[in-house]
Amino acid sequence: MNNLQKAGGVTALFQAAIYLSAFVFFGAFWNFPADADAVQKFAFLAENQGILSIVTFTIYVLFGILLAVLVLALHERLKVNTPILSQMAAIFGVVWVGLVIASGMVSNIGLAVALELSVQQPEQAMALWRTINAVVEGLGGGNEIVGGLWVLLLSIAALKGKALPTTLNYLGLFVGVVGILTIYPADIFTEIFGISQIVWFSWLGVVLLTSRKS
Repeated sequence: MNNLQKAGGVTALFQAAIYLSAFVFFGAFWNFPADADAVQKFAFLAENQGILSIVTFTIYVLFGILLAVLVLALHERLKVNTPILSQMAAIFGVVWVGLVIASGMVSNIGLAVALELSVQQPEQAMALWRTINAVVEGLGGGNEIVGGLWVLLLSIAALKGKALPTTLNYLGLFVGVVGILTIYPADIFTEIFGISQIVWFSWLGVVLLTSRKS
């Protein structure tokens, strides 16, 4: 189990880094021409398709793969003292893994299809691209309810079973509640969820790497 805990700690730190890099990329480097017409928008997307595809793969598909390891590591850690809560949390964790990976795959494939269509029918391609974005946001890009439930339930389990530091668990409760609140269509909740998860993943990673719990 110690090896799995270490693996979970490493993946948690990588997930924090992925969240942080996403904020930096889209906040400082991504300059999408939102006010331009369809032709200009697709010209920008075509020019930057490579980097956008890599970023999307990293923040969705790679993140989801790493999340799968962390979900398993935390389930193994919590199931001894709180088996039912741990199982419930793991269910939502596995669902979140699937949704996150699916979001990235839909986004990258959808971008390629929309770019191909834009050569002949830019307006229809833009309508398709908006639809694809709506699907991605609904699956997990802008809706963090499932992830919030995972963090909330495992934090409750960790509190009851005293499997993680108490303050970290309270932070997890906050992260989980904010994730659930993303059901309300306001960017502020999604942003708070992302920022607080950077702290939570980082702290959790350090705990799993340094803990002697067997």
